[in-house]
Amino acid sequence: MIVLASSSPYRAELLGRLRLDFEKLSPAIDESPAAGESGADLARRLAAAKAAAVVRQRPGAIVIGSDQVAECRGRLMGKPGARDAAIEQLSFCSGAAIVFHTAVTLRRDDEEFSGLIPTTVHMRRLRRTQIERYVEADRPLDCAGAMKSEALGISLAERVTSDDPTALIGLPLTLVVRLLGRFGMELP
Repeated sequence: MIVLASSSPYRAELLGRLRLDFEKLSPAIDESPAAGESGADLARRLAAAKAAAVVRQRPGAIVIGSDQVAECRGRLMGKPGARDAAIEQLSFCSGAAIVFHTAVTLRRDDEEFSGLIPTTVHMRRLRRTQIERYVEADRPLDCAGAMKSEALGISLAERVTSDDPTALIGLPLTLVVRLLGRFGMELP
């Protein structure tokens, strides 16, 4: 049995691409960053915490925990949650590079394997009117960094650099497949 420790529709859609039977279970964890914690460290810690929270409810299952933290100019950015916050995040990142740290932890009982895939998005210089139009059209309020790269958000980028294009959407499938292999699951 595989359990995705997430309520994210984006992660569920991505995991579905692997044609695996899985269930979703939302972990109840505190996602607040610790003082001085880097984006990569926060993403790793939260992915592990999500997997640990759910594995207690599903003993024997392979639990997939994942988290993504956006970081730009030394500032951590989570999900904006509201229109004005999304506009502010994108204005702050205009013309800069955003690193999306996407961490994954697979856990079965006490056995755990983890990894991280960073993705760098070099943002175009954007006018406020462009940002407002984008936020109204794509409603990226539940996305780290206020950007849906799988939709209109890709128009905000000059270029994207990553070892796995699915990492930017929230679940790096190449890493998931590699970690599933450690549990003896071979895909396809």
